[in-house]
Amino acid sequence: MRRLTVVQLLPALESGGVERSTLEIADALVRAGHRAVVVSAGGRLEPALRATGAEHVTLDIGRKSLLTLRHAGALRHLFAEVGADIVHARSRLPAWIGLWAVRSMPSPSRPRFVTTMHGLNSPGRYSAVMTYGERVICVSDTVRRYLLQHYPRTDPGKLVVIPRGIDPSQFPRAAHPDAEARAWAAAQHPALAGDGPLLVLPGRGTRLKGHREALALLGNLRDRGVDARLWMPGARERGREQYMVELETEAQLGRFADALAITPPTTEIARAYAASDLVLQLSRKPEAFGRTVIEAFSVGRPVVGWAHGGVGELLAGLQPRGAVPAFDEGVLLDTVQDVLAHPPPPLATMAAYTLRAMQDATLALYHDLADDRRLAIDS
Repeated sequence: MRRLTVVQLLPALESGGVERSTLEIADALVRAGHRAVVVSAGGRLEPALRATGAEHVTLDIGRKSLLTLRHAGALRHLFAEVGADIVHARSRLPAWIGLWAVRSMPSPSRPRFVTTMHGLNSPGRYSAVMTYGERVICVSDTVRRYLLQHYPRTDPGKLVVIPRGIDPSQFPRAAHPDAEARAWAAAQHPALAGDGPLLVLPGRGTRLKGHREALALLGNLRDRGVDARLWMPGARERGREQYMVELETEAQLGRFADALAITPPTTEIARAYAASDLVLQLSRKPEAFGRTVIEAFSVGRPVVGWAHGGVGELLAGLQPRGAVPAFDEGVLLDTVQDVLAHPPPPLATMAAYTLRAMQDATLALYHDLADDRRLAIDS
């Protein structure tokens, strides 16, 4: 396969799933002998990107201002200078600017244009640009259905589902129960000590992540005589202090504050999964994929979550017992108690949701498009 030059476009390199996927594909490109270029405003992940061997060009193409449109000329020049075969846009404003730049280039030197729908963006003309790629990568079938529902004129044939993937070595299978991991968790957070089941709800400190539903679940379990504990890693964030006070007050009123740990993000989330008996995914807003579901399954822990969005899709396909009708707290309580009493066996394999599978499928898509372009030029 010939050497490709792929330019990825995104607003910045701070944190998040879009940024993570950008680095993962840049790394795969370089390891395969290709040239990887990323255009963004930069950020704390820029050193990690450069460490893969990829190049970074600093342009603030994600700032929502009319002045940002001036970068279309700079992008057009960049695409021509590096001989871009593929331009891959991962966010809406960078996609608009990148599309204008690509379309203004002479046909023989024009790179192929790819987009990825990482989220369930609000439908409308602004978001429609993510359907303008010659190939549109959808991170789940949920995203594919969403696009076809809201943009019915989109050609279904150009939509390609490539699920996000994890590196299994970063989420190794753990024995259940894992006494060492539970002791580690209890040493850091005394509320997690005890012999009762430990539930983990990972996620940022936003109301959309379902913290209140998890608290209600904890209270109901304890009312039924289950000595459950609840850990919310990632919820305690700067700027969310008032929300934390609300959650802690609810726990105190429910008389289970001593069984609750609300903590900052941890770099040892795999160990947190290993310490748990069950992982919760209760996001109130349907998610495009549901990465925490795959992470927990990789460690060998069951997941219970709302049956909507990407989370519902993953549960339906991999562990149907954990799928609960959205916001039905009664069924949630019964399901959690049943799964705790009779845990499903760990999944034998999740080959479709590995980082390698995601990288290989994306690079194959690049090659197919680039080969089409070469044939068109030669003819």
